[in-house]
Amino acid sequence: MPITDFLERNAKNWPDDVALVEVNPDREGRKTSNWAEFNLVETDPETAYRRELTWEDFDRRANRFAHLLLTAGCKKGDKIAILLMNCLEWLPIYFGILKAGCLAVPLNYRYTADEIEYCLDLSDASMLVFGMEFIERVESKLDKLPKIRKFYYVGNHTPLFADSYYQMISYCSSRKPPMELTDDDEAAIYFSSGTTGFPKAILHKHRSLTQSCQVEQAHHGQTRKDCFLCMPPLYHTGAKMHWFGSLISGSRAVLLRGISPEWILKTVHKEQCTIVWLLVPWAQDILDAIDRGDVKLEDYKLDQWRLMHIGAQPVPPVLIQRWLKVFPHHQYDTNYGLSESIGPGCVHLGVENVHKVGAIGIPGYGWEVKVVDPNFQEVPQGQVGELAVKGPGVMECYYKDPEATSAVKRGPWLLTGDMAEVDADGFIWLVDRAKDVIITGGENLYPVQIEDFLRQNDKIKDVAVIGRPHPRLGEIAAAVIELKPGVECTQKEIEDFCLDLPRYKRPREIIFDKVPRNPTGKIEKPKLRAKYNGASIVAQQVGLENG
Repeated sequence: MPITDFLERNAKNWPDDVALVEVNPDREGRKTSNWAEFNLVETDPETAYRRELTWEDFDRRANRFAHLLLTAGCKKGDKIAILLMNCLEWLPIYFGILKAGCLAVPLNYRYTADEIEYCLDLSDASMLVFGMEFIERVESKLDKLPKIRKFYYVGNHTPLFADSYYQMISYCSSRKPPMELTDDDEAAIYFSSGTTGFPKAILHKHRSLTQSCQVEQAHHGQTRKDCFLCMPPLYHTGAKMHWFGSLISGSRAVLLRGISPEWILKTVHKEQCTIVWLLVPWAQDILDAIDRGDVKLEDYKLDQWRLMHIGAQPVPPVLIQRWLKVFPHHQYDTNYGLSESIGPGCVHLGVENVHKVGAIGIPGYGWEVKVVDPNFQEVPQGQVGELAVKGPGVMECYYKDPEATSAVKRGPWLLTGDMAEVDADGFIWLVDRAKDVIITGGENLYPVQIEDFLRQNDKIKDVAVIGRPHPRLGEIAAAVIELKPGVECTQKEIEDFCLDLPRYKRPREIIFDKVPRNPTGKIEKPKLRAKYNGASIVAQQVGLENG
């Protein structure tokens, strides 16, 4: 079944139940509203503190936008791009695109104007829906976007080159559009995160989206009593596909436009959230704020919070050990996935396997996995190879890039680019990205292993290990270390701490600097390599304060 069927079911069965809530921390004290169906601009989306939407209005708005697209001449298979910050409009627009038989093309809100131009051209998008934050970037490229026939603006004070989304949908029918959809219809183009190069366009069919709903619900058991707190960007598969568990269960979700520890805990308290998906830095920030006394747990009602899960990156075991000491009643899960495998869930730890924290886990619901050598032969248990996955959520292809597609697909199998090994109990341990492996003097170093060790140091907030050229060894490991705020540390302290590592795994250089991460929490190692692999770097030996 196409994923739009779940939305229509929810609208029929629970029309008046709240489906989505948007909370804007920086607008606290301003007005709130139930976003009523026939008062489309009742609440200014640029000033409201809190807005909510029922399942019936969610479905009606999706239908309205679908009719708008069809009236504007869109045909089945057309590509419609979305360039919005997280907001209450985002998901009805996404589902409206699908209901029209078109493909949704979500764009990273951090893209530069040049990247926006590149992705719109690559995806063959014919229309663009965008928000106030992107007016200048879009306007600067108007003469270089010949494929874009229509621009729809979500907000007040519509620029002259665009049409108002609110006004245009107000003229459209809220009935289901006359479009037949199947699992085999193309549904969306997502872009890779770009941590290993320029983004590639990833094509998925409806079956991939439906699979992600089923996987998420099977792993975390959402019921109609749950409330999911969503903070990561909706353009990325991770956040949206975790929300798909709420879609299949008909439960409420909260879009929080802020990631401070205080606002996360306050929103869990006020909205009575039961499931929270965090990125590693956010979980670290919460624990650090609790340790410093900046937030006090007794100020919040948190006993209904049942599950904390993390994805998008390797999870340091020491972080989860700290978390479960502070929140011993929480279930914990980690979820592994790629945009090429429709986000989370092709591998997951499982809430019952907390004793295996550090592993990414076992095959997810409906998935198969294996670890293979360069000839695609499965390696023996305990040996490192590349992780391959197989299931209904594997992408169709990299759009318009058969060479890149053939490099990662082996029939129904997808090569992930991640190096892994399987332990005696069948659990998969992520070793590193294949492209991040450091070869030093003929030895393979896996940066994640060194990073996990260094994160056990109480002074370290974040760390990234990269390879740097060396005239004799080929490469050496350099640790870029971000200290906790107000903390001082020297190179000698870090070197002494690393004495417990085997000699060949010890970083040869220590660099104190901030560790850049993209919006989905992944370390942007290409940026670090570009920064430090030019001129010779002298490791900083004086204590630095990282604010």
